[in-house]
Amino acid sequence: MNASKGLARIAGALYLAVAILSGFAIGIVRPTVYAAGDAAATTHNIAANEGLFRLGFLADLTQSACMLLVAMTLCLLFQHVNKNVARSIVVFAAVSAAIQCLNLAPYLAALSLATDPSYATAFGPNGADALVLLLLDLQHSGFLIAQVFFGLWLLPMGYLAFKSGMFPKVLGVMLIIACFTYLAHLPFVFLWPEAGNMLTPFVAIPATLAEAWMVLYLLIRGVKTPNQNSPVPAGV
Repeated sequence: MNASKGLARIAGALYLAVAILSGFAIGIVRPTVYAAGDAAATTHNIAANEGLFRLGFLADLTQSACMLLVAMTLCLLFQHVNKNVARSIVVFAAVSAAIQCLNLAPYLAALSLATDPSYATAFGPNGADALVLLLLDLQHSGFLIAQVFFGLWLLPMGYLAFKSGMFPKVLGVMLIIACFTYLAHLPFVFLWPEAGNMLTPFVAIPATLAEAWMVLYLLIRGVKTPNQNSPVPAGV
């Protein structure tokens, strides 16, 4: 039980790091530099906030690595419940992390275009600005694609949280619901962007509540202490 609590708290700390780093990159850096539909303003913002933009890159890269480490730790925590399902957490997280890391290439290319005058000479100022905006839009689309797998990893996590007895069953159900809200939202984003943007705040509610509860439970409680009078689950 002490080993399980230790693994849970490691997973919670790493999960918290993912939330903080991704929140910084998405909630602070992107709004500071990105001006929707305004290529010149976006280029100017990147050049004026180059240090912040680079920190955003580092935050995104680090949170991708932390996400994979969270999945590996949760796999160890849950492997006594169902090894194959526990391993699927790692598979989904690894695919998501790989897409997110590759997706940082357009991000760096946008930085080079915005800060190196030779590109403005080669493409013309308007052409270079348009490419900067296109690359950031491409990076955002790639992030949404990665969310398919970021949503999917919540499904085995929620199932194992529900079945293991180490977490409140309601938490497991909420994680499963969060998975399906992620997945249901993405078709709207790509097929009907305006509707997708309107739905985004509503989609974020179950996902934010479920993941915040999971992080806090891992950090504070670790795992539930089994009732000494209850039968030990098979496989433990």
